Amino acid sequence: MSDNTVEGLKARYGARWRWLAVATVMLGTMASVLSATVVNVALHDIMMEFGIGQGQVHWLATGFIAAMTTTMLASAWLLDHLGVRKTLAGAMFLFTVFSLAGGFAVSPEQLIAARVAQGAMAGLMQPMGMYLVFRIFPRDRRGQAMGIYGMGVILAPAFGPVLGGFLVDQLSWRYVMFAPVPVTLLGIFMAWRFLPLPVSRPAPYRFDLTGLVLLGTTMGLSLDTLNRVQSLSGQEPRVLLGGLVAALLLTAFVVHERRTGHPLVNMTLLRKPVFLCANLGALALGLALFGSTYLIPLFVQTALGFSATEAGLLLLPAGVVLGITFPIAGRLADRQSARRLVIVGIALFACSAVLFALSGLELAFAWLALWAVLGRIGIGFMLPALSTGALNPLPPELLGAGSSTINFTRQLGGAFGVNMVALTIEFGEHSGGVPTLTAFHAAWWLVAVFVALAVIPVWKMRA
Repeated sequence: MSDNTVEGLKARYGARWRWLAVATVMLGTMASVLSATVVNVALHDIMMEFGIGQGQVHWLATGFIAAMTTTMLASAWLLDHLGVRKTLAGAMFLFTVFSLAGGFAVSPEQLIAARVAQGAMAGLMQPMGMYLVFRIFPRDRRGQAMGIYGMGVILAPAFGPVLGGFLVDQLSWRYVMFAPVPVTLLGIFMAWRFLPLPVSRPAPYRFDLTGLVLLGTTMGLSLDTLNRVQSLSGQEPRVLLGGLVAALLLTAFVVHERRTGHPLVNMTLLRKPVFLCANLGALALGLALFGSTYLIPLFVQTALGFSATEAGLLLLPAGVVLGITFPIAGRLADRQSARRLVIVGIALFACSAVLFALSGLELAFAWLALWAVLGRIGIGFMLPALSTGALNPLPPELLGAGSSTINFTRQLGGAFGVNMVALTIEFGEHSGGVPTLTAFHAAWWLVAVFVALAVIPVWKMRA
């Protein structure tokens, strides 16, 4: 039997062991990000096959992100009780099963259920990379490691839309659901081989199931209420009631978390000014990443008449440049003020969103690709700096809770960002039932303003 203690792995693989472990958790995050983004180019074909509208197909994106956001907070308990090796391998296995189930779905309800289940497993996989990096790398190399980790992770949204567009145009939307399966199968093998057993485990404590149910219900009801706002005719009372119940559930969740012995969200972390400000910045980062990834393919396909493949190719240069930016930004995060790097990233992304908002029908493909590149460089500067700025001040025993919390806030920004973008488009100008260029411009202005406002909390961060 192989020795998977830290000492055993170091003896077997030498100094490269840390990077093999990072590559392993990277596969889990790549699979989750790939699934979150690749489906966007398939939405049109899914709507045609099942005869559903934007109000229902929208849940393929938001249901996935909402489930991922909710279960992400359960990762700290699983890491404490099972360790990173068993948690990641188990989540990857179930993610594979749900991906296959989605590909063989025969109704929109089955497909949405599979996407929600995928998202739940993706939420468990997402924080593993950040947690592992901060556990096995010294403080002065964490930014570099996060940069390399982020470079690999970003290949998923870079190549995902291209792959998705090719699969949709040449085969079927069902192959979009199958796409992450080879990645997760390889990840299961690597997790068992390269990830360490826990050095020690805390005394067993009860999982905060009540908190998870309250949070999940709040998320689902909030997103459903926002979704109903898109077609208010006759639904005003349900929208108002849904908003009121969601607010009450959120209040109940906060009260419960402050009183329970082992909360899902460690509220004491949010009392640390740097950690709180970094999390507010992570909200903006989630909105920027997921909102723009949802908006760009829809914008160029609906308003500009691009094919699914062309929409995917538009994002390819941006993803490649982001992959190059990540390690550079990671090294800078070890040496420079996190606040300064995040503000640079915000400025670049906001500039990209404004340029999209000013783009007309006559603009060439290359210029649109350049605007996307500019935005992804901004995201590249934001992510490693926010991670190091938030987690470096924390002691080792709080890294699990800290990494799951900041990942949660980033995904929360993404979940509501996609909804707000869709809502803006739906309320925008339409022609023949199709959103016009003006509607998409309004969505881009919304993204630009929300990301720019993140400068306020980020400015309050201290090195």
